[in-house]
Amino acid sequence: MKHVSTYSVKIKDYRRVFKDTVTAYRQAVDYFIAVADKEWSYFQEVSSSMYRLRLMEEFAHRTAKRPSPKYCFEEAEKVFYKFPSYLRRAAINEALGKVSSYRSNLDNWEQSDVNLRGKPPACPRAGFIYPVLYRENMYKQSGESKAAIKVFINGTWNWIMVSLNKGDVDYIKHHCADSKECAPTLQKRGKEWFLDFPFEREIELKKVEPYAQRIVAVDLGINNACVCSVMTSDGTVMGREILTLSREKDRLNHCIGRIKKAQQHGNKRTPRLWASAKGINRHIAERTAAFILSVARQYESEVIVFEHLELNGKKRGSKKQRLHLWKARDVQTIVTHKAHVYGMRISRVNAWNTSRLAFDGSGRVERGVYEQNGEVKYNYSICVFPTGKTYNCDLNASYNIGARYYIREILKSLPETSRLDIQAKVPECTKRSTCTLSTLISLHTAMCA
Repeated sequence: MKHVSTYSVKIKDYRRVFKDTVTAYRQAVDYFIAVADKEWSYFQEVSSSMYRLRLMEEFAHRTAKRPSPKYCFEEAEKVFYKFPSYLRRAAINEALGKVSSYRSNLDNWEQSDVNLRGKPPACPRAGFIYPVLYRENMYKQSGESKAAIKVFINGTWNWIMVSLNKGDVDYIKHHCADSKECAPTLQKRGKEWFLDFPFEREIELKKVEPYAQRIVAVDLGINNACVCSVMTSDGTVMGREILTLSREKDRLNHCIGRIKKAQQHGNKRTPRLWASAKGINRHIAERTAAFILSVARQYESEVIVFEHLELNGKKRGSKKQRLHLWKARDVQTIVTHKAHVYGMRISRVNAWNTSRLAFDGSGRVERGVYEQNGEVKYNYSICVFPTGKTYNCDLNASYNIGARYYIREILKSLPETSRLDIQAKVPECTKRSTCTLSTLISLHTAMCA
């Protein structure tokens, strides 16, 4: 598979000089969007992106053989005079992509039921996009930490020399020596400007039969950052690792409390407090993802298994603020991107009842209230099985997550007759939302018999 990573290199010398370049690029995209929308009857007959680009240039680009096109791009705005050719083609491709998506959505809206239509999709705009600096035409490397960039400056397009952050350049040189470097993109974050370099590499993921796989089943919680269980196909738990991040959680709760207090006193907008909370939350997500990958590499696992979480809709309850800030999806995204670098696969299973059902198959657990030394205590991270056993709730969920993955993969690999025979012997494995670790053990026993 093709794996793409992007690394940002900070530009040290300039801050305000790139604003006109980005504005000119966005104006060019808006101009080509208007042309493509007007002449879409011609573009929809062409399927190839290369031929669409050439058709747009026939409509808008003036040459010696085509001195008066229908829409003369060079005369539309002052910044379009001597507009770099590669930057113009990047703007054309961006505009054609936006108009193609808009026309497709418009056709779907027109074909939908009249009672369910709502408002039609609006014509696209350039928005907050940034230009791609193609090599030789817009970007030239000059030494290890210097580069020449063509920008719109002093009323014309000219080259300027910029200095790049040496630490970023050394990091790319050390980590991306075996990858293909693509054209950078000029980006602004906050008040600083960066060059984002995409790197492509071919990665071969590990291909191992389900019976020989070793997986890491991950339960992402709100109380604990994550719980990882290393399992094999017969239900053996080879390792258990728990990450709490109690200090970071306390900092996040304290920051949320400050926001709540400010809102109670009439402060509806608190951008600095929210920026602090989001920064802490991002740090928790990165620490959690790094911990999961370290566990997977330590045990030489082939697959990392998560729950398929549905986090859309309005949050309710006393912990809705913490649930709203829960970075479970970001953690899964980071782990997916980095796990592919090491050849690991990512899988997701049904999340229903993973924490609610006991892994030993005894039934539904009770969370929160448990008895210790004759005293009744409350801890939402603790659950009590119907047999009276007290266990960590997130650890119990991670066992069930790993078991559901193995049950699905094993049944999927069997022929139809064998699968029906196994399901007759172990009927509880037919319903995926109620499978537990005991179901996997029973399945393994039936297959061995």
